[in-house]
Amino acid sequence: MEELRSAAVTVAAGVQGDFRGAVRPGRVPRRQVSLLAAEDWLAALRDLRLAEGDYPPWHARRANLLVEGLRFPHEAGYVIAIGQSLRIAVTMECDPCSRMEEVAPGLKAALLPDWRGGVLGTVLTDGAIAVGDEIRIER
Repeated sequence: MEELRSAAVTVAAGVQGDFRGAVRPGRVPRRQVSLLAAEDWLAALRDLRLAEGDYPPWHARRANLLVEGLRFPHEAGYVIAIGQSLRIAVTMECDPCSRMEEVAPGLKAALLPDWRGGVLGTVLTDGAIAVGDEIRIER
């Protein structure tokens, strides 16, 4: 995982540099981009009773984008708008995988409640985004 301050996100390829976001011919993507709420990540880590200095970085969750100050609705179908033009349609909850146990014992279970593991979506419109861009929920 590489932490970037800005990235291009496209309908054809998802987040720049992440091969998992590329749309394969004849397929409809459902897991093109993953988003994690910083508040949910911290809540899960607090549940593990780790010392704050021992918190793993957010990208250990293997999410594409970290969002702060926005509460994701716990349902598919809404649109997340970032910056001037990027629009992502939320398709499903991002369930934590067993790799989270390698990050910290108990982390998978701590990420399960209330969609703490984040959301997955598909790109509706391309956009260049950067840390600090406005983010909001649209229907």
